[in-house]
Amino acid sequence: MTDDSSGSKSPAWQRLRAVARGRAAIALLVAGCVGLVGLAVTGQASVPPGLQFVQVGHWVYNSASQSAFHVDGSTGQVDARASVPGAEQGSQVVQGERSGYVVERSRITEFSKSTLSVENSVAPPAAERPVVLEVAGGPYLVYRNAGRVARLGDPTATVPAGGPLSMPVATSDGTVWLHRIDTGSICQLSRDATRLACPAELPKGHGGALAVVGDRAVVIDTTADTLHTISGDGLGGSAEIGLKLPPTAQVANSAVDGRLAVVDPDRKQLHLIDTAGLEKNGPTARPVSVDLPKEGKIAGPVAASHVVMVVDETRHEVLTYDSKGQLKSSKKLPENGEPPRPALGEDDRIYVDTSDGSRVLVVDGEDGSAAEVSIDDAARNGTADEATTEDPPDSEPLVPGVLSDVVAAATPPGAPRNVKAVAGDGSATVTWGAAANNGARITRYRLSWSGGSTTVDGSASSATVSGLTNGKSYVITVTAENSAGRGSGASAKAVVPGRAAEAPKVTAKAGADGRVSVTWTEPERHGAELVHYLVSASGKGEREVSGQSAEFQGITGTTTITVRAVTRYGPSGSPVLKGNPGKQSVTVPSGPPTVEITGVRGDGNNRLIVSVNADAKGSSATCEARFMGFFPSSAPCDGPSEIVINNVTWFGTIKITATITTPLGQATDTWTGQPG
Repeated sequence: MTDDSSGSKSPAWQRLRAVARGRAAIALLVAGCVGLVGLAVTGQASVPPGLQFVQVGHWVYNSASQSAFHVDGSTGQVDARASVPGAEQGSQVVQGERSGYVVERSRITEFSKSTLSVENSVAPPAAERPVVLEVAGGPYLVYRNAGRVARLGDPTATVPAGGPLSMPVATSDGTVWLHRIDTGSICQLSRDATRLACPAELPKGHGGALAVVGDRAVVIDTTADTLHTISGDGLGGSAEIGLKLPPTAQVANSAVDGRLAVVDPDRKQLHLIDTAGLEKNGPTARPVSVDLPKEGKIAGPVAASHVVMVVDETRHEVLTYDSKGQLKSSKKLPENGEPPRPALGEDDRIYVDTSDGSRVLVVDGEDGSAAEVSIDDAARNGTADEATTEDPPDSEPLVPGVLSDVVAAATPPGAPRNVKAVAGDGSATVTWGAAANNGARITRYRLSWSGGSTTVDGSASSATVSGLTNGKSYVITVTAENSAGRGSGASAKAVVPGRAAEAPKVTAKAGADGRVSVTWTEPERHGAELVHYLVSASGKGEREVSGQSAEFQGITGTTTITVRAVTRYGPSGSPVLKGNPGKQSVTVPSGPPTVEITGVRGDGNNRLIVSVNADAKGSSATCEARFMGFFPSSAPCDGPSEIVINNVTWFGTIKITATITTPLGQATDTWTGQPG
């Protein structure tokens, strides 16, 4: 330790904080608006109001020396050491504004960053390795399987999420975003809040992953392959991502130069997806795809400001790429147990620890270069400052309940989800999904629109609004209320009440030349004004007709004619309603006919009955039968038919001729034999 100007001792961490403040001031003078990035899965962010405390560097737990060491990423030096005996290998270290925390599966040990001495130990809310978030108001530990979020900052709390979670993200204001794997709910935990609000959800059965783009939370729907913004009113704008993702896709914490990195572990590929499409409802550039090592087990990706990093866990190799997919660096770490563990520091560097804390790889977020720091060497050489006090005090016994669930005062509910409205005759039926109650039972839902409002019980999920004016456009908004007040509203798309016209009666007639003539009756319009009719034939599209007849040409085979009235309530320009469809099918003649004699019999009254199978090919047809070339007799025919020849007598073998005639031609068949 060195003396300050007054001759008193200055702890190492105070010097480190002074350096941090100086660097932050210089950064503000030079860049004006430097992005601050949170640990592990947070996104790039603007400088918070009032210049929130910036966490400098990275802490790592070294098993051999039973200590937590601080690495200054800008110099590659180890500059502080806190003795935390008894922690298990692979323990994570996370820092807040004043304290650091060594996180094990069985306990969380707090040490002061000022005195570098242990202050307390508490029991974690779940026996699993959490995801770490160093953000304003935190740090946070997210226990994904247990569905719990522990905040180690002030106020300390554990917040239940209610189910398993995908990888969380956080925005610069300290809001943590969570995605429930089982229900699809997307929830937020605001800074200092003790309860979740869940404003959005993915469709049932859809997988998803969260990220941050432009300091806004977004979600990739890995089932529909779309990217959505998230707001307090639910899912916002969306864009197709331009490729098919598997359910196992791993999404980066944030975008890199406008592209969001996604690892496909099945195909061993890194995809860089254009995010500008969120503003234009579609991708503006094709995804960039990079082949990764085929035999490796890939983890990540983790994104800094200009590079994205993945870990080949099989080879213990760290690979960095820029937003164009160019490989920037490749660096191996020693194989000493579990795979390397990456984390993103607020200094825009990615730190990759070995499982025993013997080495740390520092990846520069600007150019992707990587430098290795030996924690073992620092421990042996004593280059890191330690606490000036004597041996650190024994940690307190585990204190169950310090991180127990907090029961906080209720707040107004969240916005109802998936609000939809369907127009009726002077009415609209509205449906919605339950709003987050935020600590108090929802007592009622309020539906409001221009000119009126109504309320329903808090257990309801639908209501019918009546007394609306047909032809007028309405936007209906639903808000939830509890004992703490009324929450924010969510609106359905505009609906126009009215009663659609009834179906007209349609008559269709086919000609032999492929023409179909159509007429229809005027339908009941229920007081609405007729705008026009929509008339269509199968495969011929739809046309607008002002009268009550139409003709189609070039029709072959069987076609269905559909007619519906389009009506409106109000003057020209008012919204229109499509009426109920009237339909009629007709077969158009398609070629020359055919005929086949299937039998000849006598009835004992000097009559022969000739059975034929006639195919008129959609036309009207006449069949004629002759006995021995004489005594012609004819009748209409189509399909199985009979022709009667009168006043004939016969003995032995006879000959019968049958002829079918249509507008498209003739056909003949003969039969020789003895009538039955």
